Amino acid sequence: MNTQKLLSVVADQRDEMLANEYSGLCSRPEESQLDLRSNRAQVVIGVRRSGKSTLCEMFLRQNGIECAYVNFDDERLKDMQSDDLDNLLEALYMTYGEFKYLFLDEIQNIDGWPLFVNRLLRQKLHIFITGSNSKLLSKELSTHLTGRNNKVELYPFSFSEYCAMKGIDVVSLSTKANGIRKATLHEYLQQGGFPELFNETNRRGYINGLLDAIIKNDIAERFKVRNVEVLRRIAAYLADNYCQEFVAKTVGELFGVSNHTAENYYSYLKEAFLLVGINRFSYKSMDRVRNEKVYVVDTSLVTEREDNFSLENIGWKLENVVCVELMRRNKPLFCDVFYYKDQSSQVDFVVAKDGNVRELIQVSYDISAGRTRNREIKGLKNAARKLRCNNLTLITFEEHETIVEDGYTINVVHATEWLLRK
Repeated sequence: MNTQKLLSVVADQRDEMLANEYSGLCSRPEESQLDLRSNRAQVVIGVRRSGKSTLCEMFLRQNGIECAYVNFDDERLKDMQSDDLDNLLEALYMTYGEFKYLFLDEIQNIDGWPLFVNRLLRQKLHIFITGSNSKLLSKELSTHLTGRNNKVELYPFSFSEYCAMKGIDVVSLSTKANGIRKATLHEYLQQGGFPELFNETNRRGYINGLLDAIIKNDIAERFKVRNVEVLRRIAAYLADNYCQEFVAKTVGELFGVSNHTAENYYSYLKEAFLLVGINRFSYKSMDRVRNEKVYVVDTSLVTEREDNFSLENIGWKLENVVCVELMRRNKPLFCDVFYYKDQSSQVDFVVAKDGNVRELIQVSYDISAGRTRNREIKGLKNAARKLRCNNLTLITFEEHETIVEDGYTINVVHATEWLLRK
């Protein structure tokens, strides 16, 4: 692509970026993980439309930084090759003049981009990067930018951010405020946290369009998937069966593909951030890699998707939201999130670091029934004994109490309270 054509694209994108208005948006905790002064590339990854570009733009603008910008998720740059990157750089200098900060949006679309970024880093430019495919970015970062990147993972809005966007009082302890927060959580479990859905009337059309773009552009095109329809059906099946273990043999038999193909498609869906997988906790490495539990990155992918069949189970939605929140909180701390299961009981989440269990968390929407209450308590006590952990939490929608049984203390907390913790 010649410089003149690229100059037109860069100029249009500059005008679009300058026209963006962020006064009505909330700040996001992930901003604290970005570093303006670092000589490393600041890499923000996550599912499409989670707000990666907005996060970077807001961060740079709020710190008074003028940056050059290019968005590779533009049909005019669809055929761009690595050989065109020098022409792009020339077009950027022609448009912006001298600059020290460069923002490269959705850069995973360009083969060979890490070598280009490495060269710019050697020239002492400060680089901000976003991407929507974890495998491609991770592979290239580890190969060409080892030690020269700071990776930040961004999810759709948390419940706390959802409340901030809607102006919900998260401080008052009044009956009214508590009731509104619970109603808002019900709404969040149904509608999810994709930022653009706040101003979208056709929510189903938005989610279906997003899924189509991810499956076609971020997966099928990149990984040369021949049977896109089977990929799409497997994605829908796994989204309907979230909070369950993934078994390649079951999926393969159901859709007429090999176990290997089923595993590949599952990995592609995770790499595009549609799905989140957590391993079973075990001190044996062989057990840890078997039968991941599957979660969706946002509950709107269940409730707003066409032909969905998982609308009613609000307990699963709450468990899914807790899972994503645990990933959001613990990954920056280099902690891992697992589930625990043995022959007699199971626990939804195990938080561990370096093999040491820090917390056991059970999620149950309603424990008013004696059988449910006993099952959840038994699971926590059993895992606490075997994993030697005394930090036990049971998250529910209504109950709030402290349970002491057999020498174990279980903190039962409202979901709204737990989700709103800093």
